[in-house]
Amino acid sequence: MVQATVALRVDVDTRRGLEEGAPRLLELFRRRDLRATFFVTMGPDRSGRALRRALRPSFLRKMWRTNPFKLYGLRTLLSGTFLPAPLVGAGLPALLRQIAAEGHELAPHGWDHVGWQDRVHRLGRSAIRDDLESAARAFKAAVGVAPHASAAPGWRTSDAALSVQDALGFRYASDTRGDAPFRPKVADGVLATLQVPTTMPTMDELLGRVPDIPGALLQAVRPGLNVFTLHAEVEGGHLLTAFEAFLDALGRSRVRFARLDDVVDRLRAAADETPIACVVRGSVDGRSGWVAAPGWTRWHAMVAPR
Repeated sequence: MVQATVALRVDVDTRRGLEEGAPRLLELFRRRDLRATFFVTMGPDRSGRALRRALRPSFLRKMWRTNPFKLYGLRTLLSGTFLPAPLVGAGLPALLRQIAAEGHELAPHGWDHVGWQDRVHRLGRSAIRDDLESAARAFKAAVGVAPHASAAPGWRTSDAALSVQDALGFRYASDTRGDAPFRPKVADGVLATLQVPTTMPTMDELLGRVPDIPGALLQAVRPGLNVFTLHAEVEGGHLLTAFEAFLDALGRSRVRFARLDDVVDRLRAAADETPIACVVRGSVDGRSGWVAAPGWTRWHAMVAPR
């Protein structure tokens, strides 16, 4: 039987997530001798602007279900509107260096998280390049090395964004939801940058929809590669206890843990033929709006067990 591998991907979207949630997760990982992959938004925390999505029924349903005041806090929900937009990764370089020093993989999660998530499908190549290069410059200034990977905010990307990103020469990217690594195909041809999708539901997608979040996530683990994305604001905050329970369940199941760069190394060493797919828009149960995914994705693999 093929052993299950779980790669823990930590997205840090907000200043509060980096300042408060990330240290809690670092302590948890230190205690359990676990290594994860951290993707950190480098630029301004404009989370308050996400409230413009309130006109969407799906967004309102998510807000009602998840209680954003508990998950994110009032300061985050007002950042970039009634409160100034503090820099996330670029504003806390010492904490980024600590993450890397403790053995975790570290890479950018874009420059302006809300701006990218809301507008990437309308942005031209120049604006896309500005965002990616701003994040890369800030990352190098903070930790002293150029980024080797990237993850698109909100799992949203476009053919233009994929092409611009490909020219930056990252070893891999994690911009999509799906069930297996692949190489994207765009109008200009097949891109070199390997995509490693998030394969599992997230806790905030399950919150208010299933009675036992750790149990539902354990049911979603399958043989082979599983990429679980957690958020420093969520699992490093209100859902920390639930996340610990999930880790306990994974430990009892004897899964193998890995960083995403370790996964990529093994994929390259195996020299297996990497699937190729166009990137399309899809939806995930419990998440508002669209996400990017390979065209052949079996969407039922990404929804919560019922």
